[in-house]
Amino acid sequence: MQQERFDNTICAPATARGGAIAVIRVSGRDALACVDRIFRGKKPLADAQGYSLHFGSLHEADGALLDEVLVSVFRAPHSYTGENAVEIACHGSDYIVSRVLAMLLQNGAKMAAPGEFTQRAFVNGKMDLSQAEAVADLIAAQTAAAHRIALKQLKGGFSDELAGMRAELLHLASLMELELDFSEEEVEFADRTQLRELVEKVLAHCQKLIESFRLGNAIKNGVPVAIVGNTNSGKSTLLNALLGENRAIVSDIAGTTRDTIEETCNLGGVLFRFIDTAGLRESDDTIERIGIERAYEKLSAAQLVLAVLDLTAPLPALLASARDIAARVSPEQQLIFLLNKADAVSEEYIQLVQASLPDYTAFVIAAKSGLGLDALQEAIASTWQQLDTAAETTLVTNTRHLEALQNAAAALRRVQTGLQCSVPTDLVAQDLREALYHLASIVGEVSTDEILGNIFRNFCIGK
Repeated sequence: MQQERFDNTICAPATARGGAIAVIRVSGRDALACVDRIFRGKKPLADAQGYSLHFGSLHEADGALLDEVLVSVFRAPHSYTGENAVEIACHGSDYIVSRVLAMLLQNGAKMAAPGEFTQRAFVNGKMDLSQAEAVADLIAAQTAAAHRIALKQLKGGFSDELAGMRAELLHLASLMELELDFSEEEVEFADRTQLRELVEKVLAHCQKLIESFRLGNAIKNGVPVAIVGNTNSGKSTLLNALLGENRAIVSDIAGTTRDTIEETCNLGGVLFRFIDTAGLRESDDTIERIGIERAYEKLSAAQLVLAVLDLTAPLPALLASARDIAARVSPEQQLIFLLNKADAVSEEYIQLVQASLPDYTAFVIAAKSGLGLDALQEAIASTWQQLDTAAETTLVTNTRHLEALQNAAAALRRVQTGLQCSVPTDLVAQDLREALYHLASIVGEVSTDEILGNIFRNFCIGK
């Protein structure tokens, strides 16, 4: 990290376009002086106390009035970034906002890069890296559950759990290092049974966090739901009906859907990511075959599979399709069969199909008319209501955190094996250091410019 890059003063809009009021954020060593050059109030901002509001006006270089504004002053280190900071609340006109920014740039400020305010907060010790990432998650949260997870991580819930794990491992590491200092005397400062129990305890905690990613990722990005079935079974019609809009092209021509179409939908407070896929069939068309391969990929990656069966098809073909899909669904996935086009067949035939699928959950629907869709949506939402309560616990939602935890767990398993097999202490200690390194990387105690760049470039401007 090159600290000198933060010696300048930055500015950026902190609110979206179109509102009645816009907020422009300024942060850096010279933030107060920079704003003072364009602001006229009862007293200079340089003389203002932190956490204070000041009414005044902004003026162009020639003295012309631009706008009347309310200015908030924050003094280092008691600000979001840990630096001197000013927030200018002006009228939301695009012209006014652009002029304010231009005037700030003319008076020594620079435009902030995406996430630079939060990056400065991290560098200045206002938050660790996992908390900084939670800021972006909080902004992007689309459900109450996603909001609670991000807020808990921002408040340090995840960091506290990691700190507890690292404290126990550091105790173990200190004993190992002490033994290395007295290696010639072949002294053991810790009971190996106790060490094994400690590693087992920390490894179990680490594994619990790893396993939480399935739920955490579903809450953050939406439960992946693959809509699969033969061509013309009604998959695209179902997607449109669930979304309440014509998102997918619907046609009687087989093979209309060539690629996957993804859209999110909030059902009962839970976010679902519905994925319409190409119809499953044998095809000589190269493009269609690629679409079918992607359909199978989405099926294997989904947590919920909606298998659409065409009730107007002959029973042997319908059941063959059902068996093919069921064979590709793992025990960890949820499978629901949708008996579609129920308004085009007899009740007796529907009962026959249901009797042929005794081991599976099946809903009778007519996607085109909406028959049975309310019950289907309620069933889907109720099945995943666990996500709403799971959000109260610590869940891993970030793939970077997941990878670090997996690497830490792998190193801990090597420590475990080393202790069981009486491997030399220096080799066990090296694996232990590696586990500590990966846990530390989550909160940013060890990081690289590349990692930080990848994280903060995904932030919005002004945050």
